[in-house]
Amino acid sequence: QVQLVESGGGSVQAGGSLRLSCAASGTISRRMCMGWFRQVPGMKREAVAVVYGGGAGGYCIDSVRGRFTISQDNAKNTLYLQMNSLAPEDTAMYYCAAALVSPYDCYQCSSLDDYRGRGTQVTVSS
Repeated sequence: QVQLVESGGGSVQAGGSLRLSCAASGTISRRMCMGWFRQVPGMKREAVAVVYGGGAGGYCIDSVRGRFTISQDNAKNTLYLQMNSLAPEDTAMYYCAAALVSPYDCYQCSSLDDYRGRGTQVTVSS
């Protein structure tokens, strides 16, 4: 089992920044896809960014490329999402997630289904 706890959400004005953190505990494997997805009530969830085994980040939404950075501190079992130049359309509940899948499946951005945290709200006002 893997437990994931997010923090760092909040309310900011457009153009601001936030850094989300996800503390992972339990049976953590380096052969694990970790990432972030977001969801607005009533809408389908969308994967935001993924990383496999501490490798390079993959960005699942074109609009976040160049603004968001996913990173991982394996020593601390912590996943981060640095979000800059935030826009109102980034408003959502952000969830940390993990899955035991291959690197290929991880970077397809469609396999964050095994574990997830409770989420942290990000609200961006114009």
